[in-house]
Amino acid sequence: MNRVRMLIVTLVFLLPMNFAFAASDSAKGKEKLTGDDERFVKEAASGGLMEVQLGKIAAGKASNQRVKEFGKRMQKDHGKANDQLKKIAANKGVELPKEPSGEHKRTLNRLTKLTGAEFDREYMEAMVDDHKEDIEKFEKQADKGKDPDVKKFASDNLPILKKHLELAQSTQKQLEAGSKGDAKAAPKAGSK
Repeated sequence: MNRVRMLIVTLVFLLPMNFAFAASDSAKGKEKLTGDDERFVKEAASGGLMEVQLGKIAAGKASNQRVKEFGKRMQKDHGKANDQLKKIAANKGVELPKEPSGEHKRTLNRLTKLTGAEFDREYMEAMVDDHKEDIEKFEKQADKGKDPDVKKFASDNLPILKKHLELAQSTQKQLEAGSKGDAKAAPKAGSK
């Protein structure tokens, strides 16, 4: 009879602990991201890595000073965003890519092979296109995302991405104007 009482007393004490562990596990489960939120985080991380790497390349090998400055800005701003994203991902149990993937990797590989004015032109074109896409994705995430931390990240970074697009477009226009000016300055074939 004592053994039965001892077993009952032990169960009475252990049962609440089991429920506490179960509740703790389900609370951690609430931190998990939905498929769409997780996809956004991973894509944003891949794009951010590409921006930083291309920014380093542009800062080093661009022939135009504004392109170099734009590259430095991409390193700084996207590096900061990447750090924010790493914290969110760690809290949500999401493993981020260590390097750009998919289209981001193809863009990086393509631009790395270019030099001089061709690099400047292609880099700025890629930055305009990429930031337009990013803004669309970040707006969607800020509006329709499920996880509050990921929504806040998207919302907080939207003004920065819009500023990047504005800078990329103005730099691109400057490059186009410069190359048209160079073409006008060049003597026509057959002229003295």
